[in-house]
Amino acid sequence: MALPLLAFTCLLLVTLGYAGMCAAVPFKDCRRCGGFGFAMRTDRKGKAKRGRDCRKCRATGKRIRIGRHLWNLWRGVHRAGTR
Repeated sequence: MALPLLAFTCLLLVTLGYAGMCAAVPFKDCRRCGGFGFAMRTDRKGKAKRGRDCRKCRATGKRIRIGRHLWNLWRGVHRAGTR
């Protein structure tokens, strides 16, 4: 009985922690461009140069977290149903 209770408690802590993270910091750095908003390129001499804009984050460098996106969708459906 103690092992399932411990597993449930750990799962609950992880879930609540992620929900808190989504509420406090809803955006994170884009994984494709590393938060720059564009691809880093180098010229022939090896100097850093700005590349093309990142299409994944639309050149903002930030992406919305999956949990926050799901929360926004649920809130939109909930609000649409109460009108």
